[in-house]
Parts: sequence; C-alpha cells; structure tokens
Amino acid sequence: MLTRNSGKAWDTHFLPRLSRKQVAELDKEDAIVVLPIGAVEQHGPHLPTYTDTLINESFLTYGFEALPDEAPVWLLPPLPYGKSTEHLGHPGTISLSAATLMAVLMDIAKSLQLSGFRKLVFYNTHGGNVDLLNLMGRDIRKETGLIVYQLHVNATADPVALQYREPSLDIHGGEVETSLVLAARKHWVNMNAAPDETPNLPSSMQLQFRSKAFAWLMSDISKSGIAGNAKLADAEYGELLLRRGGLAMAGALLELASFEMSSLKK
Repeated sequence: MLTRNSGKAWDTHFLPRLSRKQVAELDKEDAIVVLPIGAVEQHGPHLPTYTDTLINESFLTYGFEALPDEAPVWLLPPLPYGKSTEHLGHPGTISLSAATLMAVLMDIAKSLQLSGFRKLVFYNTHGGNVDLLNLMGRDIRKETGLIVYQLHVNATADPVALQYREPSLDIHGGEVETSLVLAARKHWVNMNAAPDETPNLPSSMQLQFRSKAFAWLMSDISKSGIAGNAKLADAEYGELLLRRGGLAMAGALLELASFEMSSLKK
C-alpha cells in the first residue's frame, strides 16, 4: 500500500524539488503543472479538519504512480486552505475569503507563466472551491494566456461508490470521505464517534441541494457537522476508491497534456 507523500508524485514529478536550472531546461511545450487545492475545515466529531487536503494528497500519490516515468506532468505543493464559508464558526475551520483565494491563484498562475509553463491544472477536493475555480480558470486564461483545466474529484461519480446508501446526500464526512481517510491515515479517525446524519430533504429537493440551487450552511443541514453515514465506512473501500480514482486521474492528466486549445478551431 502506498503511504502519504511517497512515490513519484512527491519525488520524481514534484516540481519544487528541481533547481532553477532544471526548471529552465524543462520542455514545456506539453508540460502541465498540477496545483492541488483542498481545505482545512470541520468534518464532524470523527475526522480531522485536514480531511479534504489529505484526500487530495492521497489521490495524487496513487495517480502519479500510474503515470509513465517520462510523463510531462509536474506537481506543486498542495494549497491546504480553500473557501470554506459554509463551515465557518465550526472549531478548526480555516477559510480564505473569495478575494484572497482568487488573488493567490492568480499570483501562482502568473509565476508559472513567467517560468515558461503553458498549462495549469487545478486538482480540487473541496466542493466549496468549485464555483470559484471555474470562474478563475477563465480569468487566468485571459490574464496570462495559460491553458487552465479543472479536475474536481467526486468519488460518487465512480460506479463503485454507488454501493453506499445515499449517494445524493453523502457529501461531507460520510461513508466515502471517512473510508478514504481510513485508507490514508487510519489512526487519524475516531470511528467510535462516527455519526449517521443526512439532511431531511424530500427526494424532489435533492437535486437542487446537490446543485446548490439554494444557499445553505452546514449548520442549516446538520447537527453533527456531516452529511452522510460515516458508520458504514471501511478502509478497504477507501483503498479501492483511491486506486480507481488514481487511475482516472492519470488518464485525464495525460489527455490534458496532449490537448491544445488551437485544435478547437477548424
């Protein structure tokens, strides 16, 4: 089993391990730089506040192992803080404002452009970041000329994940995220405190809930701070999701590395 921050992601493909000379000499025509973005926020009484960023690091560890050694894919250190407005006020949550996160992303993009890179990938594992990252991708494209992609990790999109009971409502600290953390850092999880709580929504409202058609805070929908059934979690399931998610990531990154925006015009 792979361990956190081990393997190709954090060694041979970790961009900051290179010297300025090595970075300058990289062939950047097809190279893509991956910026992982997570969060530090409450995940109920049983999971660490580092959950989203830990899950991000774990998928990266598995995904980069599936890449060819010569793949022109380079990893930046994870950005551990995201936009966690919906969890503010819960102990342990550390959130950036939209303006701060937007400025950080733009500064990173400009720095990469000045180093000669052409392609940037946001690899995101926090749902609260999605809208902002989609917005910033276009702004960065306009400001820097970089081609910007967004990969938003959603374990529920994997057919294997459909084994759990409430796929539309297991969105935070439930079976999937707890299983992933058990696989990555079992001793960080207190299964004795694992809750089972989902929002009391009629089935007709679940799509609107998932698509954020109404603005909710975690305190609006949950007493425990989670949405899902964490009691169902197990490490074997988490390991399966990491392996399948890593393979999917590797395939997506290779496809993005070979894609050119100019190919869209006939």
